[in-house]
Amino acid sequence: MTGRGLRERGLRAPAWLEELVRTTPPPVPWRDVVRFAVAVPAPLAVAVLIEGGVEPGPALGAGVFATTGALAASLAPQSGPLRDRLRRTAAATGFGGLGLVVGQFATGGGWMPVVLIAVLSALAALISAVNAALSLGALQLLIYTALASGLATPLSAVEEVAFFVAGAAWATLLTLIQARTEAMDPDRTAVATVFTRIGELLTAVGAAQAEDARRSLTTALNEAYDRVIRSRSLSAGRTRELSELAGVLNAAAPLVEGAVAAARSGAPADPQDVAAVHALAAAVSGARELTEERPPPLEDGRPVPRAVRHGIRLVWNVVGDPEERAGAAALGPEPEDWRIRLRELADRTLASPESRAFAVRLTLCMTVAEIARQYLPIERPYWVLLTVAIVLKPDFGSVFTRAVQRGAGTLLGVLLGSALLAVLPRDAWVLVALAGTAALLPWARNANFGLFSVFQTPVIILLLDLALPPGPGLVAARLTDTLIGCGIVLVFGYLLWPQTWRAPLDEALRAATLALDAFVEAAFTGSPADRRRARRRTYRALTELQTQLQRRLAEPPPISTRAAAWWPVIVQLERTADAVTEAVIATRGGDAAPDLAQVTVLRRAIRRLEADVRAPSGPDDAEIHADGVLAPVAREVDAARRLVREAAPGRRE
Repeated sequence: MTGRGLRERGLRAPAWLEELVRTTPPPVPWRDVVRFAVAVPAPLAVAVLIEGGVEPGPALGAGVFATTGALAASLAPQSGPLRDRLRRTAAATGFGGLGLVVGQFATGGGWMPVVLIAVLSALAALISAVNAALSLGALQLLIYTALASGLATPLSAVEEVAFFVAGAAWATLLTLIQARTEAMDPDRTAVATVFTRIGELLTAVGAAQAEDARRSLTTALNEAYDRVIRSRSLSAGRTRELSELAGVLNAAAPLVEGAVAAARSGAPADPQDVAAVHALAAAVSGARELTEERPPPLEDGRPVPRAVRHGIRLVWNVVGDPEERAGAAALGPEPEDWRIRLRELADRTLASPESRAFAVRLTLCMTVAEIARQYLPIERPYWVLLTVAIVLKPDFGSVFTRAVQRGAGTLLGVLLGSALLAVLPRDAWVLVALAGTAALLPWARNANFGLFSVFQTPVIILLLDLALPPGPGLVAARLTDTLIGCGIVLVFGYLLWPQTWRAPLDEALRAATLALDAFVEAAFTGSPADRRRARRRTYRALTELQTQLQRRLAEPPPISTRAAAWWPVIVQLERTADAVTEAVIATRGGDAAPDLAQVTVLRRAIRRLEADVRAPSGPDDAEIHADGVLAPVAREVDAARRLVREAAPGRRE
């Protein structure tokens, strides 16, 4: 019975169960569909052409490994700048090739393969905590280690890796061609559209079109937030690009309010402001860079034009030099930069309790899967390892949801693959089926993990059916191995870890705000050593917060819904910590030290922020007033308070 039928009878299924079976059809990404349909089967088609048919041998083995590389490199790019797509592709290819080599040493029985898989799993879990590209690479490392541990081919390890890389290079070439022919990054375009609409609203002030322009601005702002948050939820880890875009949207709030106020007042906008807003739109989209000089403060007694100009100047700081803002975390001199980076890397990996716990879970599950591979009487035992790696996917995602969706999706995928194998002769028609199922992957990936598994499984089955001797038990063996892998993950990766059933994001948020309060105190009243310690505690707390966010975004509603509502707040807290760092650097450079009374007011506001996270209070539009180096910090705290008030209703849904 569907969720709708339950509701009609006055009943309601649990939210997580509705999410498991719910699939909102996403728009069809036609360019990606065409790219997958061409990139994935092409290497295999070349091998079949050279061999003169689908016949087992070196040529077919080369085609299978090249097609596998093409599949990995086709799946790697996601929405974002071309450099990020290429970075993800390079990580998937490099770690995948490494897995093919390491997997040669994980064959056979005994304790050596068990130890190797355990060490590799721990490293993969820690690597995945660094960023999204390395998280994807860590997954490919485990996947291709599992494949190489049990897939016997007539090729040497060097030949397997060479053809794998060649297939990945072919798929990367098609990605580059697509990037040259399609519109720019859709996330960045959506954010740039917000500033275009602001410019249109300022132009329409006093005209009949002002109300329509205001509605268009509201729509663009909502779509930009939805787009960036969705991309973040689909990302396999923290991404600097998306955090910067979220920071731009957060910084745009005063400008949006000023533009709306200008439209209501009916006073014509300053042409310089209109031009500046369009310049911001062009800079965000990447069409051209901003000039070094932002518009000067407006010496005008009217509050609305001053608010618009003030909002433009705030956004100009963020858009004009995001690299400087993102890199403002260094409190020490330049020679210590590499040490600071190493400490931050350690904070994300070994020093993070969340990362360590996940490493233990992944290592335990992969070790149990390796032992099962050696001792259970199953036909294709390496598939158990493969299933555990994919389900437990090293990106701190939802274990429960992935296991259930992977099991159900693989069941349907195996049935689909078996139907194709039963209907199609072992000839070039397999290429047609491979192209068709591969073409559906980018669409299914945007829906949910289960639907993606439905179409990914036939692709892999078709490939392995060509690489291995045909046998009537292949489909049943694949299904059995998958269910064993899902069972291992549910028992050893979920049920034994009760803390994974909870969503401690609120606690992590409060801890981050308290650490930020201590950082502000140490920054302006403590010694240099106190500042360094407080800063490290703050950024460690923010790192833990990002890790909790990543896990919560992968869970079923209502957990993922609440997490999405908090993400802009998390980005704003990071921006606030950066602003405190910048203020410290400014005082070192000769700026006047802040008034301690203003520091007290600022700390009180941050503590109120922590209280609002714990128990949201009523609306509070009072702004924090601060001068000198504290002025930017006060603006960031004001933005954080506003975002907390906006996020509070979303987390109660």
